[in-house]
Amino acid sequence: MMVQIRSIAVEEASLLWDLRLEALRTSPEAFGSSYEEALETPPEAVRAKIEETANQFVLGAYADGQVIGMAGFLRETARKTRHKGFIWGVYVKAGYRKHGAGRALIGGILERARQMDGLEQIQLTVVTMNTGARNLYESLGFRNYGLERNALIVNGVRYDEEWMAYDL
Repeated sequence: MMVQIRSIAVEEASLLWDLRLEALRTSPEAFGSSYEEALETPPEAVRAKIEETANQFVLGAYADGQVIGMAGFLRETARKTRHKGFIWGVYVKAGYRKHGAGRALIGGILERARQMDGLEQIQLTVVTMNTGARNLYESLGFRNYGLERNALIVNGVRYDEEWMAYDL
């Protein structure tokens, strides 16, 4: 399977949001946002979230003529924290997992981040039970620096999140 990684254009906002809603609906334990809350997000807020700036971008994984995965990046802007960025919203459609799309998405973010002046560290969180994602992040050089117990409660079930960082 051939996967192409590129920035998601603002004109593709509805495609991205459909994918985001799928992610929140099918994997509610993997995200801090909820499907129900995301349904209420106005289109202009979605466009603002994916509009590429010097401090933020969203990459899409494309295969078979459709967007099959996504990952967002947001850099801190405050003077004391602008050396850090954060990866958010990583998701690959179920039928396309274990074919390199997730690795390509995170690799694309790391490649772009290396070009950002003054950026030193990229952080992310991952639910501890998501061993596939944890293993992927570790294989790319992310290291654990903390654990947040009961970070999420979904349908009465508590999930811990591992905090990971990558030093550029």
